[in-house]
Amino acid sequence: MADPSQISRLDKLRITREYLAYQLQRTDTVIRELAAQEERNRHRAEQARADQGWKIQPKRGEAPPVLHRGGCATYRAKDGILLDRVQARLAVTHETYIVMCEICAPQSDLQDG
Repeated sequence: MADPSQISRLDKLRITREYLAYQLQRTDTVIRELAAQEERNRHRAEQARADQGWKIQPKRGEAPPVLHRGGCATYRAKDGILLDRVQARLAVTHETYIVMCEICAPQSDLQDG
């Protein structure tokens, strides 16, 4: 190997640039991984929050409104309002006719607590 004092300034700068490019590439990879992890965590938190709530599927034609658990796959309304237990109980009590979803069975969790 050549004596380090014999390496030209240009070669030293090229080596430094190559090392910095490597570090930048590694940093970009870590940033992408962390951003993906944060997105997964955000999605899990949103899903957990939805699973704890209820949603009312609006009346469709002759079909009555349907009460679902927030995470029910039968009714996934992105713009729907997520209800807490008290709000869902009030809706069921005061609405003339709300059908309970047969898939997610929201009534069992409404009766608890």
